[in-house]
Amino acid sequence: MGVFANEDQESSGHEQVVFCHDKPTGLKAIIGIYSTALGPALGGTRFYPYATEDDALRDVLDLSRGMAYKNALAGLDHGGGKAVIWGDPEQIKSEALLRAYGRFVQSLNGRYYTACDVGTYVADMDVVARETRFVTGRSVVHGGAGDSSILTAWGVFQGMRAAAEHLWGTPTLAGRRVGVAGLGKVGKVLTRHLLDDGAAVVATDVSEKALAWARETYPQVDLVADADALIASDIDVYAPCALGGALNDDTVEVLRAKVVAGGANNQLAHPGIEKVLADRGILYAPDYVVNAGGVIQVADEIEGFNFERAKLRANRIYDTTRDILRLADAEGVPPAVAADRLAERRMAEVGRLRTIHLS
Repeated sequence: MGVFANEDQESSGHEQVVFCHDKPTGLKAIIGIYSTALGPALGGTRFYPYATEDDALRDVLDLSRGMAYKNALAGLDHGGGKAVIWGDPEQIKSEALLRAYGRFVQSLNGRYYTACDVGTYVADMDVVARETRFVTGRSVVHGGAGDSSILTAWGVFQGMRAAAEHLWGTPTLAGRRVGVAGLGKVGKVLTRHLLDDGAAVVATDVSEKALAWARETYPQVDLVADADALIASDIDVYAPCALGGALNDDTVEVLRAKVVAGGANNQLAHPGIEKVLADRGILYAPDYVVNAGGVIQVADEIEGFNFERAKLRANRIYDTTRDILRLADAEGVPPAVAADRLAERRMAEVGRLRTIHLS
């Protein structure tokens, strides 16, 4: 096994970037710790077949930074961290690989808590936990919360309600047409909330299995060929719920929705897209604000999981989103800028308290 820091952390502003390699199991992972100003870094592990190591590094740096801001605005006493395992989980995931990864997490001595993300599941976290105590998102039988997508979707729905109230004057999606891009763990649950609220849903997914699930479970959902067709559809709200970068120069140009609120991380493909959205009159509910329900859920595990307590905390996403949208209007800036300012303020103000030394 080997662990070594990477110089990219200096230019990215990260506290620590660790590369993890265990040749016998095929493990190649990167753990990024952006900030521990508010407490131990917390963020999931993404298992994905990146084209290159540079792509994997870029993703973990972006994701871990986003987690710092997400955790700050969720009111958690956690900093931002994230990990990626580079490879196809269908081909190389094994008990030995996951346990090797767990030992790397343990080697950080609590600076980073891991959890589920794309390509990793509750059962995987149970395996990782056999080598480290710094893991959340575990199964109920092991004292965990189970599937974190439950409260992720609930939080997205609350953020969407706040955006609807801000734009249309009422906190409901009833009568609105919502486009859901990605019918994975979060998209499926979000679809149920939207239909229960009286919304019409149009959706897409790259997986035929996911589309078959939608046809069987919710035949009233309109399915379109791909994300390009979805964003060009006559929709009121766009909910990206797959991988990041959904909002780029090309997609924003043709997007017909008036609200964007979804479960995907890092939806803005590059800095400046938030201004393009604002100039087009599209209200963007910042992704790391509305999709914080999952991290709220797994953070609750650390003190002994209680679902109702975690859901009450996730309910506050509605209030946080509403406050950010109001602040953005008051300061004449896009919501993403207002959200960043609030997160940075909390990290600075609370993080400063660590300079008060205790005997």
